[in-house]
Amino acid sequence: MDKKPLSPVNDFVFRKIFGEKVGLLRDFLQAVLDLPAEEYQGLTVVDPNLDREYLDDKLGVLDVKVTTKTGKVLDVEVQVKPQRSIWRRMTFYTAKMVVEQVKSGYQYERINRVISILITDFVLIRENDAYHNRFRLFDARTGAHFPDSIEIDVLEIPKMREADGTQLGNWMRFFGARTEEDFMSAAQTSSAIEEAWGVIKVLSGDERARALAEAREKARMDLDSWLGDARHEGREEGLQEGRQEGLQKGRQEEKLAVARNALGENLSAETVAKLTGLSLEDVKRLADGLRR
Repeated sequence: MDKKPLSPVNDFVFRKIFGEKVGLLRDFLQAVLDLPAEEYQGLTVVDPNLDREYLDDKLGVLDVKVTTKTGKVLDVEVQVKPQRSIWRRMTFYTAKMVVEQVKSGYQYERINRVISILITDFVLIRENDAYHNRFRLFDARTGAHFPDSIEIDVLEIPKMREADGTQLGNWMRFFGARTEEDFMSAAQTSSAIEEAWGVIKVLSGDERARALAEAREKARMDLDSWLGDARHEGREEGLQEGRQEGLQKGRQEEKLAVARNALGENLSAETVAKLTGLSLEDVKRLADGLRR
């Protein structure tokens, strides 16, 4: 491979692997959770944002929402950088999945178990060295567990330092891979991860896909930079300005990256404008610049 492989924790790449390959999603979920095997036979990806190719207001975070055969609701999140409010955010997301199940009235019997899976590319839990921590409601004094309700699983990539013989460990090695050699080593552990590596190779060699993935990563980095500057200055209004500026710059960078590749494929300026949301005048100026 001539170019460095794309990272599987890039949100665009992750969506391509697990949003479009239900078999791979099933294999990963089975490695993480302890649900009965039959639950995974009816997986349905229900996140309406999954097919979007442009940035939203959740830079750096992946939200893949899934339902199982009996209606249990699962949410997979990826966080690549530390965030002070991450625990509260995960609590909110998980609670929201409970509330969304009650359409009207007091139909509490319709509430199914909800499970959030958070994958981090940094160490989040300092209390232990385990790369997988599972949180459920229980009485710390008596050990009694609250009946089937909510669960949050946290997977920390940096804690996976060596092979442990489990399929979850294999997936963690895959998520942490950065070089072609890393990916090839992880791919040898199972057919599912070998297939996931195949998706990475295809995406890494696709100029349009690479442009989308790199634009998302640049947008996230720009946003982090703006937020860091605002925090350094200690200005609350600066934080808000940083968020908005970072989001706007990220969206524009992504649109321009897609436009360049589309023009390179000889698509008309009108078609590119519709595809990206850029104005026709902006696309024509971009095309003129590419011809020089």
